Amino acid sequence: MQTASLMQTKPMDISESAHVEGVPFFPQQDHQCGPASLAMALNHAGASLSPDLLRSGLFVPGREGSLQVEMLALPRRYGYVAYPLIPQLGSILRAVEAGHPVVVLQNLGLSVAPQWHYAVVTGFDLAKGSIRLHSGETPDYQLALSTFERTWKRAGSWAMVAHRAGELPVAVTENAYFRAVTVLEHSRKREALLAYVAATRRWPRSLAAWMGVGNSRYALADLKGAAEAFIKASKADPLAAEPLNNLAQIRMEQGDLDAAMALADQAIERDKQSVLYLQTRDEVIRARANAARSGLH
Repeated sequence: MQTASLMQTKPMDISESAHVEGVPFFPQQDHQCGPASLAMALNHAGASLSPDLLRSGLFVPGREGSLQVEMLALPRRYGYVAYPLIPQLGSILRAVEAGHPVVVLQNLGLSVAPQWHYAVVTGFDLAKGSIRLHSGETPDYQLALSTFERTWKRAGSWAMVAHRAGELPVAVTENAYFRAVTVLEHSRKREALLAYVAATRRWPRSLAAWMGVGNSRYALADLKGAAEAFIKASKADPLAAEPLNNLAQIRMEQGDLDAAMALADQAIERDKQSVLYLQTRDEVIRARANAARSGLH
């Protein structure tokens, strides 16, 4: 049991106790614990969303509840970042200590007769061996940590955090964070930019972070900012071809066709199999030809 290990040898990076202040509470109706739990987490992050508003996007009638994939996807519709935590109790405690309520899935029944239930972890006390949850009709319900672990493990040890774009909690892996943020690029471009900028502060040598900043700035028509980000992406990974290709596109749009051609050639040299990079060079060649014809008239 993880509980016994945590209580016997407390990790140096986890306090003995912590409590997230100001987590709103919404009573959980039958089969509606998912919308209520997600509303608690999102409202703490700064949203103004009721369980009723979230219900249509979460409730799955045939399953009498909410699926984890919908729980993770819905916050992004409102510009918030949501991602699953590593399935370890320590991840939950670290997130709580950092000030983030954690949505968890429990099985309050048996493996053969499951009773699925979402709750929100708001605090813990390792000295007492207890954890606090907004659950059912009770805010800050106190439960033995060992009991929580059993019910949580029976549900697959699933937990998630939702937060405002631009914040970056401690309990997140780089890959999980970027999987969550990438979805924002399609419909919430400004929030995606904030999320990627935050990632560059946590992982300054991350190619994905700088590419995300560049692509987001480009989508927002900020060519200068996008170019600066792609330059930093190239420095983060000197062997990567993608930032050079994207920078070639920008230089072409800025009218610096010689620089665009040089960058396109470098990108192709690094990845000779990419059709996209060949297409970029062809566009530069056509732009140079058009410029030459225009210069004759």
